[in-house]
Amino acid sequence: MFKGLRPIVYGGREVWPLIEGGKGVAATNHMSSGAWAAAGGIGTISAVNADSYDPTGKIIPQVFAGMTRRERHDELIAYGIRGAVAQIERAHEIANGKGAININVLWEMGGSQPILHGILEQVGDKVTGVTCGAGMPYKLSEIAAKYGVHYLPIVSSARAFRALWKRAYSKVPEWLGAVVYEDPWLAGGHNGLSNAEDPLKPEDPYPRVKALRDVMRAEGVSDSVPIVMAGGVWCLREWNDWIDNPELGQIAFQFGTRPLLTQESPIPQGWKDALRTIEPGDVLLHKFSPTGFYSSAVKTPFLLRLQARSERQIPFGKAESPETPVRLEADRKKYWVSQESQDAAQRWIAQGYTSALKTPDDTLVFVDPAEKEQIHTDQTECMGCLSHCGFSSWKDHDDYTTGRLADPRSFCIQKTLQDIAHGGPVDDNLMFAGHSAYRFKQDPFYSNNFTPTVQQLIDRILTGD
Repeated sequence: MFKGLRPIVYGGREVWPLIEGGKGVAATNHMSSGAWAAAGGIGTISAVNADSYDPTGKIIPQVFAGMTRRERHDELIAYGIRGAVAQIERAHEIANGKGAININVLWEMGGSQPILHGILEQVGDKVTGVTCGAGMPYKLSEIAAKYGVHYLPIVSSARAFRALWKRAYSKVPEWLGAVVYEDPWLAGGHNGLSNAEDPLKPEDPYPRVKALRDVMRAEGVSDSVPIVMAGGVWCLREWNDWIDNPELGQIAFQFGTRPLLTQESPIPQGWKDALRTIEPGDVLLHKFSPTGFYSSAVKTPFLLRLQARSERQIPFGKAESPETPVRLEADRKKYWVSQESQDAAQRWIAQGYTSALKTPDDTLVFVDPAEKEQIHTDQTECMGCLSHCGFSSWKDHDDYTTGRLADPRSFCIQKTLQDIAHGGPVDDNLMFAGHSAYRFKQDPFYSNNFTPTVQQLIDRILTGD
């Protein structure tokens, strides 16, 4: 066992301070999470549109029959509750009383609160804690306390935790299980970069985590409540100075990317194979997500096409002006643009990008006719998977619209994450990964195409490697 690493008490039992990251749609399920708990750690089931099963054990495809977004949104909530309950029950059986099982939800996913209530009403006794990020989950503590489970907010700064604590968490401090610090420059998936932080200038996580502990101490939170380091964690040897460090208090470590390449990982083989080929720099921190958050994903052709689409973009005016003196015709519509923009548009049109789509920022993006049709189809078939969706203008409350133009520079995130998780082509989908994913190719543990079991991975981690 790696020097200084000791079990922690969580949910009334001793567990290793090793947490499986609860990765989005169907990328972390009962098989991986149950195995992680059975090995003595904290397994985390993704409760984001989780898979449910028919009586024969086959995954039930999430097909939406509703004619309106609201109807499809209600179906989405029902799918989400049923799927998460099925995953928790199966993981609980695999764990066999060992370790702990958490669930992960995104606060900004559509229907997050009714889904969380529905899950915990049915199987709250089998869940130790709820991790939650992607937004400011003020009501997380209240919901967790109602069902007697711990809550683990995911934050990227001390300031975010202070706001959550002052507004809500201080009312039920006894159920605070841990605080997850997710490094916004290193973690995979959606990240919590603020407007004050530069996506191109990563900051050292140590002083940020030290600042978080300082805030927790100032608010009376015990040092025994762990801070979970998430993002960029590959082997414990590299975090030796964090373990048993009185400045930081109790530290635990979350592994999001490494568990993807295990025998129990539910992601399809094509995804696993692709992980072995990633080079340094192949993971892009981008802002194409319809959530409006930055996120980190592998530079697949899908992501590169999104990048290229945004580069084929020009501003336009609603009338002739000194800044927009030239009339541009595209898709039988007329716009006023600069001469430079007119020249760029004509080049793209000559290349086959003949359709101009308006964005909420008064710009035009140029796409080919097939891409235009696909964008409109995906927007029309929106099922309300986010609380606020930039791609479709959906909002899951009040009047059900953001009031903004749907943004063609984005994409349907539910569609692509469901597709890649269930065997869709890697090149045509979004593939989330942390920025350390290139280490699969470099780490001798994975040489000769070795794929460990979860138990073998945890055994390896416990050596420091």
